[in-house]
Parts: sequence; structure tokens; C-alpha cells
Amino acid sequence: MNPTSQAGALAVDIGVRQGTFSLTAKFRVSKPGVTAIYGKSGAGKTTLLRAIAGLSRAEGTVQVGEQVWQDKHRYLETHQRPVGFVFQEPSLFEHLTVRGNLEFGMRRRGAGDDTQTLDEIVSLLRLETLLPRSVIGLSGGEQQRVAIGRALLSNPCLLLLDEPLSSLDASHKLELLAYLETLQCQLQLPMLYVSHSPDEVARLADDLVLMENGTTVASGPASEMLTRLDLPLSHDDNAAAVVTAFCTGHEKEFGLSLFNFDDNTLHVPGDHTHHGVKPLKLRILARDVSLTLEHQHSTSILNIVPARVLDVLIGDSPQCMVRLDCSGQVLLARITRKSAVTLSLQVGQNVYAQIKSVALL
Repeated sequence: MNPTSQAGALAVDIGVRQGTFSLTAKFRVSKPGVTAIYGKSGAGKTTLLRAIAGLSRAEGTVQVGEQVWQDKHRYLETHQRPVGFVFQEPSLFEHLTVRGNLEFGMRRRGAGDDTQTLDEIVSLLRLETLLPRSVIGLSGGEQQRVAIGRALLSNPCLLLLDEPLSSLDASHKLELLAYLETLQCQLQLPMLYVSHSPDEVARLADDLVLMENGTTVASGPASEMLTRLDLPLSHDDNAAAVVTAFCTGHEKEFGLSLFNFDDNTLHVPGDHTHHGVKPLKLRILARDVSLTLEHQHSTSILNIVPARVLDVLIGDSPQCMVRLDCSGQVLLARITRKSAVTLSLQVGQNVYAQIKSVALL
């Protein structure tokens, strides 16, 4: 079956020219979830979202599920595309209450289109106490929750989010990230999420599209893209791998939770047993991973797992990157070039990864 015929699938193959800037974007997503559009400022991320929404004229093909929004035979204008758009700024109607803004989103629905009810979206985004209030006095995080709710109540086939956290402080970013994760889990809706933050990408993204200078240079599952040594994300100061594991217990005496993947156990600060048996994402920074040829016992490092060297990237820098297979999941280790030479690291070599810190996403 062609993936673009499946519910939640997305296929984009478009070109845009705006003055001296040109965009060439081609990628495919086969299932609902969050696809991060990642790149530096000026890479063309916002232009891509605007073109998909029909806000900027583009040549080529955009298909969502079985709906063709544009190809060489047709072109749907913005109002004809069932898309929800959340901008960097909430852009709410200040003369309306929170309820009024949410109800405005419902006006874009087609006849008989009642997939998401007002009560359901209000509950999902915890907006109950805000409904009668003016949007003017809301915090930035609250305003963005209202903006997301308004977009969802139009019952879109695709939700576009253009750096929705960029204007928020750290605490409100964390708050809104939690709501976005809830949407990701509970709504079978494809989302394109523009960001230049590796932290947001690691936490939210199922798939990742990497953009440079107006071109999509690579796309694929986020866990793979984050650890590819031929892509810039693996060379960022905060380069990290994301491992999927299950919380299997809690050491109350030490305040540590136990996470298992395959036969490996990782210790993570805090009690996370309330998550139950569902798989959870763990973020492991490359700078927090060291390597040894033998399992160490007299050490303060609790997380030591066997691994196999997949790639070693040694250049002229004092540091080098090592890509590791750990029971089918990939880790990154940033070590000194001298250490790599001293250990005689080679592809296929068996080592032990010592993980200093693990963060639950």
C-alpha cells in the first residue's frame, strides 16, 4: 500500500521561490505523530510550513492521507485545506474570551464535522478555569494552549506548529511541552513541529526532517537522525541519543528508578513508577558517556552497559564521536581523540559504555 493513502500519512515534494531565496523540500511521513522540522534560522522551516498550509504559493505536491491538497492538476487555497496552524505568537482575538477564541476555531469545520468536541479539547488542554477569562491577562503558556485548542477545534487533518515555545520562559516551555506530549499520545493526528532546539526535538519528535539553506537534506526516524555522524545534530554541544525503556522499579532508599531495555538496567533519579508499563524515552548526552574495554566495579558510575562500536569519527579536533550499538539501540559517546587512540577503537569492537547521567523525557 502506498503510505500516502494511509490515515495520518503525509507526502511533501514542493519548491518555493521568494526573491533571492528558494526552497526545495521533499519528505514522507507514514504514520501519525510529531515530525520535527529542524534547522538553523534562515533554513526555510517557516517557509515550508506556510507553503504546506497554502499561505505561500509553492509548486509541487502536498498529500495528507488520501487528500491531495496540490499537484500538477489542482491547488487548494488555504481555506480549503483542513490544516491547523499555531504560530510563534498566539495571535488570539483580544476582544473575545478564551471560550470565544475556541468557538471561533469551530467555525472552520465542514458540515457534520464534529470529530473533536469543545469539552474534549478543553479537558485535554486543562482550559476549564480559563474559559470565561479575557485572553489579555493570560500567561504566554496559557495563551499558546488556547491557540492550540483553537487550531484543534477546526478538526484539521494536519497540525502545523511554528516554534510555539520560542517566546516562553523555561518554566512555561516545560509546561507546554507536557501538553504537547499529551496531544501526541491521545490524538491520531500528524503534526509538523518547527524547532531549532535539539532538546525539544529529542523530547517530542517521532520523525525528523533536517533543513539547511532551503533544502531538506535528510529525513527519517528521530532516534536514527539524532545519532547519524554525517549529520550536524550529532556534533552539537548537546548531542544526545534517545533510548526507549520501561520503568521496572524504584529504590526508595536512594531515590532512583530502574529502567530496563533488553537485559540492561539504567538508574534514573526520581520515582517514575506512576508511568506504569508504557515505554518511556530516556535522553543520554554524548558528553556523559565514557568507554572502557572492561566492566568496571569500583566506580561511582551506576549505569554501565555492554556495547559494540558502530562508527568512530576521528578528525583534527581534540575530541571525537563514537556511535554505539547497545542491544539494538544507539548511543553516542564524545571522548577525546587520545582516548580513542589509546583504546584502539575499531568498528565491531566490544566495549562498555559508562553513562554518567540519564534524563527522563
